[in-house]
Amino acid sequence: MNPPRQPARRSGRTKKPAPSTLPAAAETPAPVAPPAWTPMASVPLAVRWGDLDAFNHVNNAAFLVYVQEARLAWLAAIDGTWFDETMMPVVAAATMNYRRQLTWPAGIVVELAATRVGNSSLTIAHRVVAAGDRDCVYADGEVVMVWIDPSSGRSVPLPAAIRSACRPAEPVAEAAAQ
Repeated sequence: MNPPRQPARRSGRTKKPAPSTLPAAAETPAPVAPPAWTPMASVPLAVRWGDLDAFNHVNNAAFLVYVQEARLAWLAAIDGTWFDETMMPVVAAATMNYRRQLTWPAGIVVELAATRVGNSSLTIAHRVVAAGDRDCVYADGEVVMVWIDPSSGRSVPLPAAIRSACRPAEPVAEAAAQ
């Protein structure tokens, strides 16, 4: 038979709680749009029923598709050569901050603004907003695009057409939201 176990002695010192690695709700970053947000493209899109997940709101991955569609609409509207057999854009980094749930049906607008134009790369801020209320931000973030030589995979200078397109512009045709 084993003797009864003695309770462990306490030293009187208390252990400090580990610092939290999660930000407090008050520390959530504000949307990326500065007060003078002037998009170089505003692309209207319609939320599709297929974008919903099991919780009946737009799946987080669909937001990345919305931003991709907006970038492609912006690129397609650029005058001049921005890709050919010697240069093409690739996404090097993408961030998305989810601000509020988005449900179906809904009309949205993806706004794009160049925040940094480098030698071979471009940082594009994006905002997914309600079509009828641009102050209603569903998501925001940014994408870094790098122009590369597809045969070598090495960066190449940013095309002149891209440099000149990185300014505020007229909205892309509203037909996509219809």
